[in-house]
Amino acid sequence: MYLTQGLHRWATATPGRVATICGDRSRTYAELSDRVSRLASGLRGIDIKDGDRVGVLALNSDRYIESLFAVPWANAVLNPVNIRWSPAEIAYSLEDSQTRVLIVDDVFAPAVPAVQQIYPALTTVIHAGDGPTPDFAISYEQLIAESDPIADARRSGDELAGVFYTGGTTGAPKGVMLSHTNLVSAALGGLASGNFFRHGATPRSLHVAPMFHLADFAFFLMTSIAGGTNIAVPMFDPQKVLGLIGTHEVTDTLLVPTMIQMLADHPSAPSFDVSHLRTIAYGASPISPALLGRAKKVWPGVDFVQAYGMTELSALATILPAADHSIETRQRSAGATSPTSEIRIAAEDGTDAPRGAVGEILVRGPQVMRGYWQKPEETEEALRDGWMHTGDAGYLDDDGYLYIVDRLKDMIITGGENVYSSEVENALAQHPAVAACAVIGLPDERWGERVHAVVVPAPQTTVTADELQEHTRALIAGYKVPRSVSFAESLPISGAGKILKRSLRDTVQQQPSA
Repeated sequence: MYLTQGLHRWATATPGRVATICGDRSRTYAELSDRVSRLASGLRGIDIKDGDRVGVLALNSDRYIESLFAVPWANAVLNPVNIRWSPAEIAYSLEDSQTRVLIVDDVFAPAVPAVQQIYPALTTVIHAGDGPTPDFAISYEQLIAESDPIADARRSGDELAGVFYTGGTTGAPKGVMLSHTNLVSAALGGLASGNFFRHGATPRSLHVAPMFHLADFAFFLMTSIAGGTNIAVPMFDPQKVLGLIGTHEVTDTLLVPTMIQMLADHPSAPSFDVSHLRTIAYGASPISPALLGRAKKVWPGVDFVQAYGMTELSALATILPAADHSIETRQRSAGATSPTSEIRIAAEDGTDAPRGAVGEILVRGPQVMRGYWQKPEETEEALRDGWMHTGDAGYLDDDGYLYIVDRLKDMIITGGENVYSSEVENALAQHPAVAACAVIGLPDERWGERVHAVVVPAPQTTVTADELQEHTRALIAGYKVPRSVSFAESLPISGAGKILKRSLRDTVQQQPSA
């Protein structure tokens, strides 16, 4: 298995089919293959050796897609950089992985001097933008134009494909080492499930979620294996995205629930042409029943598919098919295992937890990471007896559907009782005045911790803390009801679309009213 396999297949079988679209640029599979080959040649020409890491710090674009193919073609290793990071965090990931070459676009080129000041070993910068090339950089387009094509190194199998840094929401980012087998097997598992790209049709996939993140990387890889068209959108703008779905006859897209909310609640959403849209896949967090209901009203003919995974699992472990979204009990689950996954729930003593009992979610399969870059102790802790210990708490029902209740470290212990924030969030989300919410534990002299809710009110609605407490008391046990509630215009979101609860907790604790 190797990342460029689909590119070779379709450049031979359907060379004239459109492979990438970005703005006004459209390129066929034959053109994409030629540019990737020349870019790989250019990388080798600037002294990239076998196994060297090449960073990519850019918004979504066709050039980003070319880089994802060209780096392994050159027998090198990808390092997609989190676009939400500060120069210090970027420098940390580059230094930690000994990345000497960085591909940047117009947006991130100005950050390079600050990064180089912290990490002087960043010796080569390739500018993949439409504006003037900075003095410190090499022109991406010139590099392609002046380089002759080379044969694909066909780096493959268990060889390292990329070092993908975790978001750092729980401490210093860790470099997750994923092989070609890891990444391709996860993508093949998604395709084999039959839940993506309805009826096996050739997809036209819109990339709105950031491409540095493994969820969209897997979506890109599935599209490429299926011979589809990858349509790159640099930034998420609800009105623009709604327009592009019609303009480019988009059939499939991957979003996070916050994006779905912004699209479904956009006042102009019903007026846009989405007649070709077949599937909206989503991840990062489950979707609330209220939001799913609103989204289905706006797009009645669209299938919603949830995928659960993490960077260490090449982004895919379970899938909740479209059909299960109409079953109330299953709608709250993360679905059943993908065709390439095994899942078990471990009790505190490491034995299998009974069905319905909460324990740590463990995953095994060919998509499980090789380990953490230069962190043997963390690797040994995460990978035990062939299983990836996810740090997520959940349970399996009698039909094998996985229900995620919390991150183990985010579980709230109040008055000696365990409270899983997702259960409280699900109850809150059923109130019509709640657009988004997050539940955290705050220090409490009497209870040890108290359940606190941060709520983003829905547009043109008003709601009080008392009303929300009464609402949740009718749905969950009294000790789980939020003892305090605060309101916010938005929630802090990571580049992967997950709520930054540590940041939220710090913010709330600094507020006098918390």
